[in-house]
Order: sequence, then structure tokens, then C-alpha cells
Amino acid sequence: MNQPSIRILIAEDHVLVRSGIRSLLARDHDFVVVGEVGDGREAVRAVGELKPHVVLMDLTMPGMNGMEAIVDIKRRYPETRVIVLTLHKTEEFILASMNAGADGYLLKEATPAELTAAVRCVRGGKPYLSGDISLKLDVLRRNRADSVPRDSTLETLTKREREVLKLVAEGKSNKEIAAYLYLSVKTVEKHRARVMLKLKLRNAAALTTYAIERGLVVS
Repeated sequence: MNQPSIRILIAEDHVLVRSGIRSLLARDHDFVVVGEVGDGREAVRAVGELKPHVVLMDLTMPGMNGMEAIVDIKRRYPETRVIVLTLHKTEEFILASMNAGADGYLLKEATPAELTAAVRCVRGGKPYLSGDISLKLDVLRRNRADSVPRDSTLETLTKREREVLKLVAEGKSNKEIAAYLYLSVKTVEKHRARVMLKLKLRNAAALTTYAIERGLVVS
């Protein structure tokens, strides 16, 4: 029998909520929950010990909160994907999570189907924003469009780097971008690395948020 392909760690301080999430994930034979923790510090330790592919991270936890844990996990284990799973819908939490390094943002009111879709999406290397969050960021982009001053950082990007940024924000993989722009994958990787360096962003989710806010792509 094939082993489950996606290992998941649940970081949530409410035992009943953790139990519910575990039960939902257990319905899918592609998933295995390798651990449950109740605070951010335990989450960082568990990632090192259990090597999950995806962490479902609550933001409001005792001790080290979820936001701090995301930063630490991404610094120590950059290949680990983190999905924020929270009640918070405000702009501040969304943008702060993306800037901390989260690969996805999902509300606790999401359906089981959306939860499993989000896990598969980030495991595949693409950012995931729930529908409500995507809409909120789109509204934010449109509301700020006339008031945001010219972005001198964005202007440091070459035409090709902007194209790569836009395609990353649209969820394209390096291989897909290479085919679309008729470049080698290594060239795309170099462009992508330069974009992240110039914009001081750490992952595809942060690039997506940046591109949406500046109207380069509509979420």
C-alpha cells in the first residue's frame, strides 16, 4: 500500500479544534497528521523532529504566537509549507502573515474541501488564499490604487523581472514560467531570486501579496 504523500502538523491551542481538523484530514488517504501542538514554540520544535510537509498554523496561541513561529520555521526549515488557519480576517493579520512567510491563509469557516485543496496547493509549491481573503486583498488593491505613491522599489525591476513576478503571483511554477517566456528554468530561477532580493521578500506568497497590492495581478 502506498504511504500518504503529505505529512501535516497541526498547531492550534484548542484541543477540540485540533481534533476536528485531524478528523477532517483523516478522510483523505493522501494525508497523515504526524503531530499536534498547542503553541508556537512547540510547533518549531515539532517541525524539526517530525519533518512535516505542511503546517496548519493558528495565529493566536500562548507563549510564542503563530506569527513568530512562522518566521522561525521559515528561517530554520524553508522547505516546510505553512498555512495560516485562523478566525482573523483583518488586513493587518493577512499582510503580516504573508510577510512573515506564510504560504497560505485560510479562515476557520472554510469548508473541508477548501482545507484539503489548500494543503495540496501549498504542498505543490503554490500560494493559497481563501476566496474571502483574495477578495479582501483585491478590494484593498483597488481602494489604494489612487493613493499609493510611485513604488521606487518596483521601478528597480527590469521588464523581464516584472514578467516573472507577475507569473509567480499567478501561481505559475518555474518550469511553467520558463515555457511561457521561452527561457531556461535556471534563467527563471535567477530572475526570481533577483526579484526577491530587490523586493526583500522571502517566498511566493509574499510575492503574490506584493503583486496584488500594486495591481500587477488580480487575485
